[in-house]
Amino acid sequence: MMAGMTMDTITTDIKAAAAAQGFDVCGIASVQQESDDGFGDWLAAGYHAEMSWLLRTRDVRQHVARLVPDARTVVVLGKYYYRADATPVPGAPRIARYAWSRDYHRALAKPLKRVTAYIAERLPGVQQYASVDSGPVRERAWAARAGVGWIGRNGLVIHPRFGSWLYLAAIITTAPLTPDGPQPNRCGSCRACVEACPTRAITSDRCVDARRCIAYHTVENRGEIPSEIAQRMDGWVFGCDVCQEVCPWNRPERLTDADIIIRSDFACLDAAALAALSDASFHSLFDGTTVKRAKRSGIVRNAALLPGHDAHESP
Repeated sequence: MMAGMTMDTITTDIKAAAAAQGFDVCGIASVQQESDDGFGDWLAAGYHAEMSWLLRTRDVRQHVARLVPDARTVVVLGKYYYRADATPVPGAPRIARYAWSRDYHRALAKPLKRVTAYIAERLPGVQQYASVDSGPVRERAWAARAGVGWIGRNGLVIHPRFGSWLYLAAIITTAPLTPDGPQPNRCGSCRACVEACPTRAITSDRCVDARRCIAYHTVENRGEIPSEIAQRMDGWVFGCDVCQEVCPWNRPERLTDADIIIRSDFACLDAAALAALSDASFHSLFDGTTVKRAKRSGIVRNAALLPGHDAHESP
């Protein structure tokens, strides 16, 4: 650290560096803020469904020092992704807004790496671990601790300006940066997300049962989708935005469009064509996007459950 530089100054400079790399939000939490916030109980209740990797990595997800010994702070970065035009035409298969642009894991990798390198440049010798929703890091929990937003009833981080339309990334570091304070929970008595969820997957405040969640079943579930869920998919073939669309903090009139490029062809997908996708057509249509997470078999399965999927089949 250069003579005369305080940790407050360096922290401010790091936030400026994050903004220069295109991140819209940057908050910092002290590792001392890590606590049992119910994650263990959520797993014990079986709400993680078949996502066994969450159970396997439970300890490291709850103790960042197991990733970075002597960790002092967690830097949480957010990239706003809401675009009003990421909306399908009426009756077309629906894809969650976060997947309409380039795969955020890849899109944020280089900017995240540059911010991580900047911290190391300013504070030589620090040890760090960076992740874009891919490593055993609970980005949403740390975002709340870092003051990026609060955890809404739907389990998502809600920023007072950007709502819940944020990609999140995190840097666990031994750098003793100046932490931010958490934001107050502003959900109040609102239960819009709870009441709008088609499958009643939101069981209590900040608790979502993946076994009932359309987003889980259309993206992560590799088996058969239960009939009670399939009957309520309402056009979704990848993810689900219902709980975000009804949130007062996500009202379109109070949001601006993000500076990301979206796949406009996602607005007019055809259920019958998706249900008949070949390997080649799947890769051609979805290469470079997060939709590939569901694999061809998943998209074909999901599309086949939608009304009209067989409209183009021969009698």
